[in-house]
Amino acid sequence: MNPAFNALVDSLKKLPGLGYRSAERIALHLLVESTESAAILQKSLTQASETLRRCPMTGNITDGERCAIYEDSTRDKSVISVVEHVPDLLALERSGAFRGTYHVLHGRLSPIHGVTPNDINLASLQERLEMDSVTELILALPNDIESEATCHYIQEEIVGDREIVISRIGFGLPSSRGIDLADPATLRNAMSGRRVVPAGNE
Repeated sequence: MNPAFNALVDSLKKLPGLGYRSAERIALHLLVESTESAAILQKSLTQASETLRRCPMTGNITDGERCAIYEDSTRDKSVISVVEHVPDLLALERSGAFRGTYHVLHGRLSPIHGVTPNDINLASLQERLEMDSVTELILALPNDIESEATCHYIQEEIVGDREIVISRIGFGLPSSRGIDLADPATLRNAMSGRRVVPAGNE
């Protein structure tokens, strides 16, 4: 194939879950089988990139000053579910298991990979604890070493000695598997079966 096609395939390969063959099939579909889809996709991407941004409060995507979930008066702002990425937030929303608000970290602490507290969305979380009179933080992160380190940091450095209940979900969630891959029923069980984290422990 020509360089332009190869460049398109290489770009598609960088998307989550796409290997070379999947990227090649999508590229051929857009360029040969459904050229109108390519134009629609291009327009949608341009519009989204120009209008959407991170909510300064939650880290969710929004086209306004703050995301719709945070602005929803029926949501309980005193309870925050901390998630790694926006797809985790969307998965919990689909499950209908949670009516508080969220805080998206956009990553996890990883000294091995050079990811420090300054590299993820932690500063605004600390601000929200006071602003929203938070009573509970639900740490909805995967079950792995990096997530444990992140949860420990949040408990010790972000929450500190504040009287805030810290709980972890995990009931029914496979180890090292992302929340966004769990089905709604599993997420509902994980949220309802969350456990309180004792002070000074992970």
